[in-house]
Amino acid sequence: MIKLAPSLLSADFVRLGEHVAEIEEAGAHYLHLDVMDGSFVPNISFGLPIITALRPHSKLVFDAHLMIERPERYIEAFAEAGADIINVHVEACENPLRAVRMIRGLGKKAGLTVKPGTPVSAVLGCLEEIDLVLVMSVEPGFSGQRFMPECLYKAEEIARIIYTRGLSLELEMDGGLHLGNVRQAVSAGVDVVVAGSAVFGAHNVGGAVREFLNGFEGGSRVSTQIGDGIFDSLP
Repeated sequence: MIKLAPSLLSADFVRLGEHVAEIEEAGAHYLHLDVMDGSFVPNISFGLPIITALRPHSKLVFDAHLMIERPERYIEAFAEAGADIINVHVEACENPLRAVRMIRGLGKKAGLTVKPGTPVSAVLGCLEEIDLVLVMSVEPGFSGQRFMPECLYKAEEIARIIYTRGLSLELEMDGGLHLGNVRQAVSAGVDVVVAGSAVFGAHNVGGAVREFLNGFEGGSRVSTQIGDGIFDSLP
């Protein structure tokens, strides 16, 4: 099953509670929470108070994407705030495997994220101990950026490794995804789609979620045929 994770970064912050309720009612699976510190990425977003405030009002899986330096310092705090998945950048961790074990030791699912320029090899040693790999398809820091189609190659490579090793972890993609290109990501092996402005920038937020889900219907990660034909229609 392909899952949709709308990114809160693109929501109207005056209407956060309303927007989260809309995507949940429409059938979204995760709420993607982009936490930025202004150091690891050139932007500051939101942090623990927002997650803590939203947690009692939603049953969605909270997917906390920590775009912060030395995220190990805050893993316990995000776990306590209600994050279900804690996703850290391999580039920001002093020891990615230690961070992963810290997350799982708190009873949370652990994710590792790679930026567009980071090679697949950076996460290979951790795949057996994580629950999710997030491939960024834009440079992290701002919503609404243009999708980088070359990142599909990285997703496809990771998907093949996951399949070859017989692992059950999820492959997530974040950055510039919309209804016009999401099937390319799914064909590359992505099974958790992060969509920000394509959902929260729509006139009807719930309707946008349903459009994504209708497009996913019947879709799943392809086994031995991952990636066949995904680049035929790239711009």
